[in-house]
Amino acid sequence: MKKTFILLAALTLEMSAFAVEIGKPAPDFTGTDINGKTVHLSDYKGKLVVLESYNSDCPFDHNHYKTGAAQELQKEFTDKGVVWLLVDSVSTKNFSYRAPEQARAEFAAQKMNATAWLDDNTGAIGHLYDMKTTPHLFVIGKDGALAYDGAIDNRPQPFGDPRTAKNYVRAALDELLAGKAVTITRSKPYGCAVHYAN
Repeated sequence: MKKTFILLAALTLEMSAFAVEIGKPAPDFTGTDINGKTVHLSDYKGKLVVLESYNSDCPFDHNHYKTGAAQELQKEFTDKGVVWLLVDSVSTKNFSYRAPEQARAEFAAQKMNATAWLDDNTGAIGHLYDMKTTPHLFVIGKDGALAYDGAIDNRPQPFGDPRTAKNYVRAALDELLAGKAVTITRSKPYGCAVHYAN
């Protein structure tokens, strides 16, 4: 009996290892962007959507933006109709938190090409998707199903040019835009731990 219980507990833990499942509907959410607009994932039904866990104080995230690689990637795909949502789940008690006015200034200074920056200081969206690091990216297909979950690329370094890496997000979006199945659906996210409130 004890062995059976341990086995069931292990299976349950394994099954719950991922908060969201590839091929299953991506959980809907309601958030507020840095301009005070309410955003629902369901607003973008029928579109490709990228969720990017973001914190510019993280050296890994900072490098993607300092080099301009992140902005180029965002523009490449938002120009093709992809919705790109930054999810900032940093707690208001953490020094990396950006109040809306600070976030708007940073968005402009960094010349970001994301569709919106969501202020998720409660961690509701981050926890819903089990965002572990900054960056941590998710690609949602036009059918509303999760198509990719993981690192932005295969280069877990906070320096150098990210353009030299194999970009998993670009590959997933290219395949989806071409009507193909995503080849690499998961990878291990790298970066800094998300500074949740709890």
